[in-house]
Amino acid sequence: MIPQIPILRLGKPYASAETVEIVHHATGEPVARVGQANSGLIVRDVGRMDDTVLERFAVSELLEMCRRAADVFMTATLPIGDGEQSFDDYVDCLSATTGMPITYCRNNARKIQHTLSEMGAVIAGLTRGFDLDILDRGYGTDHDRTLSFHRAGRIFGAVLPSNSPGVHSLWIPAIALKTPIVLKPGREEPWTPLRIIEALAAAGVPREAFGFYPTDHAGAAELLRVVDRAMLFGDASTTESWAGDPRVQLHGPGFSKVLLDDAAADDWERHIDVIESSILTNGGRSCINASSVWTPRNGRALAEALADRLAKIEAKPADDPDAQIAAFANPAVAESISGAIDRGLLHGLEYQTVPPGAVDRSLNEPPAVDLTERIRGSSRLVKRGRVANLLPTIIWCETTDHPLCNREFLFPYASVVECPIERMPEAIGPTLVATAITNDSAFINALMASPNVDRLNIGSIPTWQIAWDQPHEGNLFEHLYRQRAFQTESAV
Repeated sequence: MIPQIPILRLGKPYASAETVEIVHHATGEPVARVGQANSGLIVRDVGRMDDTVLERFAVSELLEMCRRAADVFMTATLPIGDGEQSFDDYVDCLSATTGMPITYCRNNARKIQHTLSEMGAVIAGLTRGFDLDILDRGYGTDHDRTLSFHRAGRIFGAVLPSNSPGVHSLWIPAIALKTPIVLKPGREEPWTPLRIIEALAAAGVPREAFGFYPTDHAGAAELLRVVDRAMLFGDASTTESWAGDPRVQLHGPGFSKVLLDDAAADDWERHIDVIESSILTNGGRSCINASSVWTPRNGRALAEALADRLAKIEAKPADDPDAQIAAFANPAVAESISGAIDRGLLHGLEYQTVPPGAVDRSLNEPPAVDLTERIRGSSRLVKRGRVANLLPTIIWCETTDHPLCNREFLFPYASVVECPIERMPEAIGPTLVATAITNDSAFINALMASPNVDRLNIGSIPTWQIAWDQPHEGNLFEHLYRQRAFQTESAV
């Protein structure tokens, strides 16, 4: 019997009459039926939630619950609807419906475990290390600073993706910050947020602090509208309509990059492992994976070396321990992505039709080349039955303004382009994570001053290597809390 995944209304399972069946990405066999919430139900429930339910706990108590939940998440058999699910069952279901390799699912589970177990360090990073007792009292003195905060985010909502379980580490700190949570899971990935909720509840967090609402686009929009603060994951088309709403923290494309200075460009062979890892790790599906490599010179040689490495990677079944890339649960998505790249490769080729007597430039290199496809001698799109994969793709771009130079896709994709380091801080555009392989102090200072870079790694640090005590996209504490002006008479 397949699992029946319920809605959680004020933490209590609710069997909806309307369900959606999610299936195995390779076989098409049903894996679960997921209850669906309509917009009206979400509005009613959020209005009924007790936004003070976590106020009776000290932050230190909530941190201890998170630490206990870390072990529960990784080891326990937890409720799922009317049944139960072991950790191994969770991993199998997650891989089945999303197409992610088993090894990828387990690695991301360890990220979630680490975030829960090290929640104290995470919160210290978000709050910049002030005495957390201040959040219990509402005011206090820390290092000769008088501080006072109030929680502006009374109910926090998150519209979640299906592509990378590790991103759930970003919303979990809201619990330690005393904020009830309402979640809309990704269509193919209800497993991880539900397991986190059950682990936290088993560790002592009141169930009424949680809402779990699988729903459609209209329901997701209504959820974002009725909560006080929210987090939205999605591509540019999903996030752009909420860009002007300060209540909604957006997690869209990252456009993360590896940047080489002049010395690193001359010694690029020494750094190719870090560059390859930045592109490939996590199946290339995270916003913190590098989607482009910028170098002042030797770009074509670097691009060809990367392409030679990545062209060897094959599409393997999700349960193969050597699988390095994920399948697409919806093959049409893979086809659309591959088509977008192919259209980009045609950009600037109009000169190949030339008038009589003109210089024939058709023998010249085009302005962008898929080097991996040349090496493989076959398409990046691989379809076998229901399964579609996109093989790693390295694009050599002649100019920084080519449309494929600054793109991001849900697989290991990266462009390589040459650009003087003096221009890079401005030319790279918005960049979630920049790994700058450099010892050049002027270049470092320019990147530090650049508003384009959210997170800066100096040295041979892969873009995906995140220190969770330093938020890499937004600050959840500052999103949920506001600092108030506060002073007392010195004699008090």
